[in-house]
Amino acid sequence: MTYVIAEPCVDVMDQACVAVCPVDCIHFDEGVDRTLYIDPDECIDCGACEPECPTAAIFPEDSVPADQVAYTEINALWFKDKDAARAMVNEIKPI
Repeated sequence: MTYVIAEPCVDVMDQACVAVCPVDCIHFDEGVDRTLYIDPDECIDCGACEPECPTAAIFPEDSVPADQVAYTEINALWFKDKDAARAMVNEIKPI
C-alpha cells in the first residue's frame, strides 16, 4: 500500500507533507504542477504526511474517497508521464 494525494491539494499545495516525509517521495515541478504527487515506488507507507496535510488531501491507497479514486492513477502516472498526469488533473478539476 502507498499513500495518495487527492483533489483537496489541487491549487493549494501547502507542502507541509514534504517537510515531514522521511524518504522524500513527495514531488512536484514548481510553477508547473497544480498538486503534489507521491511516488508509489518510493513511499514506505509510514503515514507521516497524512496528519500534516491542512486540507486532508492525503489518504492510504485503500481509503481514497470513491469520487477521488482517479488520483491514485494520477499520482503513479506523474512519475512516468508528467504531461499526461497534469492533463488528467486539469480534466477532473479545470482551471
